[in-house]
Amino acid sequence: MSEHVYKIVELVGSSAKGTDAAIENAVNRASKTLSNLDWFEVMETRGHIKDGKVAHYQVKLKIGFRLKD
Repeated sequence: MSEHVYKIVELVGSSAKGTDAAIENAVNRASKTLSNLDWFEVMETRGHIKDGKVAHYQVKLKIGFRLKD
């Protein structure tokens, strides 16, 4: 088994569709500028309420990516 070293970044993904979409938006965007993405961890979930209804979801997550050898 190789000994990898990881870097962790914190991101906030958002979506009007739900928390899963917010996570996917963050991961998809991170994959455009970072390589070797391996995992994510949800740290916080929050949202915006408008007229008594959930209007927007935000998810704070950590994304880990492997540093190149």
